[in-house]
Amino acid sequence: MADTFDSFSDLLRAALGDRLASSGSLLGLFADDAIFEFPYAPDGLPKRLEGTAALAAHLERLGPLITFGPMELGKVYAVGETVIFEFSCSGEGVATGAPYNQLYISVVILRDERIAHYRDYWNPLVVLTALGGTEAAAAAYAGAA
Repeated sequence: MADTFDSFSDLLRAALGDRLASSGSLLGLFADDAIFEFPYAPDGLPKRLEGTAALAAHLERLGPLITFGPMELGKVYAVGETVIFEFSCSGEGVATGAPYNQLYISVVILRDERIAHYRDYWNPLVVLTALGGTEAAAAAYAGAA
């Protein structure tokens, strides 16, 4: 049975283990100049965030759009400062009530016990369904600013 977590920061701590410096906050797990990439993000959603300020703004925009449920950590593969892990998350679109059942593969590169680069692979169709389609997703994300 997979380990289940109620927060993304707890999932990261479990996946990255003692490679990661302890921090009381999610943003504290990231280097100030961290790069966060979403290669499969649909139009209207960001494909790249640079720095913790951009990540914080993204999380503030995303929070009102999707209710995230429990996250399950799957396999973790580590080579040096690079960690690849699988996880899943359930939830729903706030405005639509549509399910958000997502599978992820994340590639993380650490520097000085902080996340320096995070590449997040997920199915964009799951996001679009939860948010009500491409135009609705872009409008909701832009309007959540």
